Parts: sequence; C-alpha cells; structure tokens
Amino acid sequence: HKVSRAPGEALADFAIFQLIAEYWGCGGLFRKWKTPEDVFLLLRKLTAGQPCDISAITGYEMIEAHGGIQWPLRKDQLPELQGASDQSDFRATLPRRTERRLFSDGKFFTPDQRARFLFEEPAGLPEPPDEEFPFILLTGRGSSAQWHTETRTGKSAVLRKLHPGELLLEIHPDDASTLGIADAGEARIPSRRGTLTAAVRITGTVRPGQVFLPMHDRRVNLLTLGVFDPHSRQPGYKACAVRVAPGK
Repeated sequence: HKVSRAPGEALADFAIFQLIAEYWGCGGLFRKWKTPEDVFLLLRKLTAGQPCDISAITGYEMIEAHGGIQWPLRKDQLPELQGASDQSDFRATLPRRTERRLFSDGKFFTPDQRARFLFEEPAGLPEPPDEEFPFILLTGRGSSAQWHTETRTGKSAVLRKLHPGELLLEIHPDDASTLGIADAGEARIPSRRGTLTAAVRITGTVRPGQVFLPMHDRRVNLLTLGVFDPHSRQPGYKACAVRVAPGK
C-alpha cells in the first residue's frame, strides 16, 4: 500500500508504464491494470507452476490477514484452496508453523528433480597485476551503513552520518611508504579503463600489493573490469589491476 503521497508531479512506476502504453497506442494491454493489487494478481498468475509460485496467495486481503506470507506458496500446499478462482474472496488459514523450507522433500526444479552441481577448476584473476598496473584493486562493502550503490541507504540522514563522507583508498603501510603517500593525503588510481582520485587510509587490513575501495561510489566502476561468470552471469567487479600514485 502507498506509504505517502508522491511529491509534486511525481508518479509511481505503475502509473508511468500506463502512460507510456497509452502514448505508444497499446494502452489496451494495460486495461486490467487499475491498481497495484491488479498487477500483483497478474504476477500471481504468471508464477503458477514456477519455482516462485505464489498462486495460493489470493490477494492483499490474505496477506494482511496473516501479517505477511512466506513464499513460494502453491495451491497444493493449502488443500482448502483447490479449485479457488482468481475472483475468490476465500481467506485461507495458513498452517501453524514458523517456516517452510524449499527442497526439504529432496526435489529440485530440474526435469528429474535431482540437484545439479556446477563445478570448474579455480581460475586465476582475469586481469592479474603487471609492471604497468602492479596493484590488485579489491572492492566491497565500505561500512555497515552502506548498501550497494546507496539508492536507498544514501537517502537516510542517519546512515549518512555513519559512513565516511569521502571516497577512501585503503593501502598497506609498506606500500604507502614506498610510494610516498601519506595517511589522509590523496592518491591517484588509474586502471586500463579510467582514473580517479581518493583520500588515503593507511591500514594493515589490506595486504601489500592490494588496495581497497568501497563499491558504493559509482566512480569506482570507472576502474573495474567488465567480466561475468559464465554460468550465473554475476559481474566480476571485485578485482582488477591498478596503479597507485600520490595525488596532484
């Protein structure tokens, strides 16, 4: 449900999609989308028979009646829902248990219902350090108050007070001494794709030959390497080769 009224002329994504559809001349495809719950009910239909099946959740009323519902929830998990229509106002009584666990019956979402394990020999870094770029840049969580690209946590005044206000490069004391970089000073970090400048934090939490930048600042991806896992397509933004030098 809506938490508050949108400011000014702002619209929900739901309403924006409807307007775009009308502009493109395909508004008829959206005629049944009158409320967010209508969209939820459409998603409910689309999930039937899929791993994310929520076909047993009849609508918002059922969700509210139970204070939230763990999903997936198929109709065969609630026998009393068998044969219930999409227009049914039936309010199901969920089983009195704290949780349901996927795969507790030993059946998986594969044709023969057996699990599949994908395994490959460990591979080296796609971009190992060399003479031109001798450091390995690692990226990750900067603080417990930050999450990914901060599209949500960055809007919280409380959380903003709990994480650094500037981009910090963590570097080992031995490397900082060799490069002539001072704590709280500036460093330039070039890679084969771009360059950025960050404040320096000298710390023993990184190993010699490695430096660390938090992933929450979008500028960090000027440096990172666009590689992907061949199976999951997970991006490999966690390590690449860089050079470090005193700033300015």
